Amino acid sequence: MRVLEKKSLNSEIAGYIGKLLRDNFGKGPTSVYVSIKKPFVSIYLKDFLAPIERLLVGQKNFQKVEETRDLMFEELIPEIKATLRISADLHIKNFYYDWSLENKTGVLLGVMDHDERNEQFYPEFPNKKMLEDEMIKVSEIAQKAPDHLNSMYLNNRTLVMERKGILTELEKELIREGNKEQLLLSKRQLEKRLLDIKVFESVLGVTIKDVFVDWDFYLDISYLIFIVKPK
Repeated sequence: MRVLEKKSLNSEIAGYIGKLLRDNFGKGPTSVYVSIKKPFVSIYLKDFLAPIERLLVGQKNFQKVEETRDLMFEELIPEIKATLRISADLHIKNFYYDWSLENKTGVLLGVMDHDERNEQFYPEFPNKKMLEDEMIKVSEIAQKAPDHLNSMYLNNRTLVMERKGILTELEKELIREGNKEQLLLSKRQLEKRLLDIKVFESVLGVTIKDVFVDWDFYLDISYLIFIVKPK
């Protein structure tokens, strides 16, 4: 495990992640952008597609790539969490990740331990209520309205939305029966298809470049990340 040097924390984390992915996939991302704003650590990957993955994507076999990456990252996440804890004093409780294979991009979202009652983590921003109302509409179609919903900008290019209590009873039963991976892949595709990007761009006043979403089915929580290009 490589110890992070005392340079810019964000650039050191970016270098560590880039090398780790290169060592395990044969090709790492050309760019890694790290944003830290409690309780989140966002790691945005650009031009991340291994040679065999490029072939599968060319054949429109996206599911095989996602299944393989899910298996790989289940192995890598414990090492990433341990490195960030020891070398950067970042105590990540859970990691979430998703990919835009056609764009050759991806996001890792680390969530630190924090007091859920502390609303200072979720400051106001223009049209926040409108944004969350639109997200509730999507959630209602895809599964159900979340019990709790909040959102925040990590910087002017990264917006995180947190949803809790969104699984239906049918989905919970499918998870209990061991259908977690297939449910995850299906929900990713469904929610991205239901998102009307133009509506969200109009509400936020930005251009949306990428959308990522992931769940922790056992905690019944989901994170959706917009990568935006500010006006």
